[in-house]
Amino acid sequence: MSKSNAAFDLPEYERRLSKTRAAMAAAGLEALFVTDPSNQAWLTGYDGWSFYVHQGVIVLLEGEPVWWGRYMDMMGGRRTCWMNHHSILGYEDHYVQSTVAHPMQDLAGHLRARGLEQARIGVEMENYYYSAKAHAVLSDEMPNAKLVDATALVNWQRLIKSEAEIKFIKKAARISEKIVKTAIDRAAPGVRKNDLVADIMHASVTGVGDDWGDYPAIVPLTPSGLDATAAHLTWDGAQMRGGEATFFELSGCYRRYHAPLCRTVFLGTPADDMRRAEAAQIEGISAGLDAARAGNRTCDIANAFMNVMARHGIERSGRMGYPIGLSYPPDWGERTASIRSEDETVLRAGMVFHFMPALWMDNWGLETTETILIGTDGPAKALCDVERKLFVKE
Repeated sequence: MSKSNAAFDLPEYERRLSKTRAAMAAAGLEALFVTDPSNQAWLTGYDGWSFYVHQGVIVLLEGEPVWWGRYMDMMGGRRTCWMNHHSILGYEDHYVQSTVAHPMQDLAGHLRARGLEQARIGVEMENYYYSAKAHAVLSDEMPNAKLVDATALVNWQRLIKSEAEIKFIKKAARISEKIVKTAIDRAAPGVRKNDLVADIMHASVTGVGDDWGDYPAIVPLTPSGLDATAAHLTWDGAQMRGGEATFFELSGCYRRYHAPLCRTVFLGTPADDMRRAEAAQIEGISAGLDAARAGNRTCDIANAFMNVMARHGIERSGRMGYPIGLSYPPDWGERTASIRSEDETVLRAGMVFHFMPALWMDNWGLETTETILIGTDGPAKALCDVERKLFVKE
């Protein structure tokens, strides 16, 4: 293992490679090209804001993985990846955003040099960072290779967290507690939303004690009033007003690991329908946590929550959560299993989910969520410690 700032020790990365290679062998792949920044970091430790250009990891069935990217980012690879320098490659800048050349031409040369001209190579087709043009150029450059869809192959290997990863998520959870409490304390009529978000961001980056905060994969979501009927609005420069609810969808981040946590603040006196929804939501979350046990399925969590909603006469549909851990923008979810009624993924100890049964109604939104860890026995444990309620500030 080279001297670097890699977040974990060599046995942890070897464990991850072993799992990935087993999945590759099962899929009949001789090589895998990984573009998702989260998967790159999980396999190699690479950590840099360079995912706006083409980069990725080449994984063969033996040997060190190879990180490949822009030449100036190759230096970042040497600082953050665990591999030896000969396994960290960089392409020249004339490939960057060019109309006459493409980085995949350089990548194809490295694949051919490794004898993969006719290989079965997996690529992440449904991924934010692998463009249609990239696939077309790589296909043209490797006409005798078979490029097959290996979307989420690595993601699924990340589903069960190691003890080292859980330790990082728990550090992120302490930061999540801090930033959510900051949001609740700071919220008041007349406070400009951008000023409140500035306080949230300051709390998230300063972290807790020696555990510094990293940038989260999603910016603070802080809509108020009618804006809170939508799930993914951010902030503006308007003042907070009495008579409105504001939900805060936030996450601390430590070494790229997340622990999302949402709470809602009402300035004034909430209407009776919101209070009834609050009680039902909290009861439903408790039922979902009780169903979140090793051996049960993700749909069991969703159905437990939905049964409570139905009993209270509240309509709610759609996904109610997803696995979380190591992530980069634009999403802190892992894009594998889902907490929803049609998903039958079996729960196993070490899985970590954002249990996210938010309610977006006609006139307001109510988000109360938890990051939960599936244990070896008993119900799941919420990793953050913030009271589960609608916070009312008169």
